[in-house]
Amino acid sequence: MMRITGKGAAGRYERRPARRRFQRVDILFQDWINLILRWAHLITGIAWIGSSFYFVWLDLSLRKRPGMDEGVYGEAWMVHGGGFYHVNKWMVAPKSMPPELHWFKYEAYFTWLTGFALLVTMYYWSAESYLIDPNVMPLGKWDAILIGLASLFAGWVIYDLMCKSPIGQSTGKLAIGVFILAMVAAYGFTHVFSGRGAFIHVGAMLGTIMAANVFRIIIPNQKKVVASLMAGEKPDPALGLQAKQRSTHNNYLTLPVLLMMISNHYSMLFSHDQSWLIVGLILIIGGLVRHFFNTRNAGGSGKAIAWQLPSAAVGMAILAMFASYDPDAAKLADQEIITADHALAIVQTRCTACHSASPTDEGFDEAPMGVMFDDIAQVKANAQRVLAQAVIGRAMPLGNMTEMTDEERGQLGQWIRAGMPE
Repeated sequence: MMRITGKGAAGRYERRPARRRFQRVDILFQDWINLILRWAHLITGIAWIGSSFYFVWLDLSLRKRPGMDEGVYGEAWMVHGGGFYHVNKWMVAPKSMPPELHWFKYEAYFTWLTGFALLVTMYYWSAESYLIDPNVMPLGKWDAILIGLASLFAGWVIYDLMCKSPIGQSTGKLAIGVFILAMVAAYGFTHVFSGRGAFIHVGAMLGTIMAANVFRIIIPNQKKVVASLMAGEKPDPALGLQAKQRSTHNNYLTLPVLLMMISNHYSMLFSHDQSWLIVGLILIIGGLVRHFFNTRNAGGSGKAIAWQLPSAAVGMAILAMFASYDPDAAKLADQEIITADHALAIVQTRCTACHSASPTDEGFDEAPMGVMFDDIAQVKANAQRVLAQAVIGRAMPLGNMTEMTDEERGQLGQWIRAGMPE
């Protein structure tokens, strides 16, 4: 089935398969679903993070003062929006409850739901492009999806068991245990999935732990406290302490998870041969930054807050150097530099299935980001992108669908670094 699309360069009408029209509709549908879910995830995520950060700040800002009501753990005074706020906190519950009680839970639930839906539409729907890398492990689509789903569930189960074990009684031991869990998961993911898929699943696993903390521990414990109060019973103080522990974990995990959620935009993070170590650095740096704010909000000063941000800055410098190191540049330094024709042949063989005025890959109706490699001038104009994405980052081609070799990446890198000679 064919359709007339318009006059060609010679003045004749060109015919293009009608299949392209329906293909374009399918691509647009997936793009719009992705956009809507990404926006919803951003909205709900901001709401959850905002309330989480606020309540941790509030908790750390509480002070004991003379004249407080019986049972009050601490109070905080704030000024905002032209008025003053006076907040009291009861560790268990007050003697009486007002008719309205505000709960903060749906932000967490909908952040996870939209995030999971986004994971499905981008990484599971297009698993061959974003999740599977045959050079890492030749997985079938459903094998990769089932591994991803199982890992989210397993991460929560292992974490929850640690919290309820004797390890959970020690803040330091539990922090080390959670760090080891994340590192083991990162190592496993990077040996199963593509770089993108590995990083997003580390973030998704930690995000699942955070949302499950709210759904399975924090909110149920709060409901038990309210029910005990309404029944005229004395609530168990351990319920509040357990909920506070999980809330604190969420607070420290937030910054690392945020970076891993946007990591697919930065190939220097997920494409490194030892990218699981990059995950560890991200966890440490994010934890240090969060610890600085928590310590400062609790009234810490001087030596108590002097070391966190400098340590985080040193960690960031180490991360940048480690992620940017390109061992292939040294290996290929003495090799003969290829010609421009050879470079064009490599790019057109491996990249123009997508990056062309007329892409042949069914997943694209037009060149992504308008980047095309139909002639040597276009290759040279986009050389730094090629160097970053295909040579150093190895993020392109997507899923290495055209089987670009390490030798070809190295040759392109040498040609670009040498000034792209003819």
